[in-house]
Amino acid sequence: MIKIGCNYLSLKNTSVEDFIRTAYDLRLDVVDFHQRAFESTDPEYLGKIKALCLRYGLPIGYIGVSGLFHGTSDERAEHVKTSKEAVDLAAFLGSPIIRMFCAQVPEKNGDGEEAWPAMIAGYQEVADYAATKGVGVGLQNHPSTGDEMLKIRSETGRENFNFIMDTGQWVGSPGSAPRGETDPDIDFYGFMEQTMPHAMYVRTKFYKIESGKEEWIDYDRIVPILNLVNYNGCISIVYEGEREDRVEQVRLAAGYLRELLAGQ
Repeated sequence: MIKIGCNYLSLKNTSVEDFIRTAYDLRLDVVDFHQRAFESTDPEYLGKIKALCLRYGLPIGYIGVSGLFHGTSDERAEHVKTSKEAVDLAAFLGSPIIRMFCAQVPEKNGDGEEAWPAMIAGYQEVADYAATKGVGVGLQNHPSTGDEMLKIRSETGRENFNFIMDTGQWVGSPGSAPRGETDPDIDFYGFMEQTMPHAMYVRTKFYKIESGKEEWIDYDRIVPILNLVNYNGCISIVYEGEREDRVEQVRLAAGYLRELLAGQ
């Protein structure tokens, strides 16, 4: 059964603890967080967060990491360090995955090196470390194409390295610049079809759901893509709209997804 959850960043100006309670009130199945959401990495504090999730029956789906393996060697080394810290955090909290970003890759890094091989080496180093902790690495398209994602997966070549598929952050999709517009020459739903067989997790973006149906992204088209590969994992609501009543928008998104999934 597909599990419906929510990302912490969907609700602004709230604590981790209140977010967990809100997710429970909304009858969600899972929660996920950015690495920076937590006040501290002190084990006592993190232990209380983990206990609260257990109390409300809400496993943590993934821990997000910002940044890219582009830039100078020092910048890339710092990203490796940050990513490994996220792996440790995920292992402590019982999260099976960390989320890393993908993006369009420059030809050269800031230090003049070829950017692509350095990026692959970074993913490999983090994935190797994550494997020692029993943690997976999910690469999120942000933004990229299906071909780029598949090439990175193939060249990284690690069993614990796969995708977190984001419905709104493909090249040509409305979540990428210019915001709210879709490039008619780019089939970003086709990118989803390419990558969905390798998805560890799915981030479902919502931008305009106040009517009860998302207006920027066609979830009537996306749900069959999930079903085509018998996806049985988590789908996380990520609200990035402009409405202030964000809890209500997440409630509407959850209801909409449940209705679509029940109808398939």
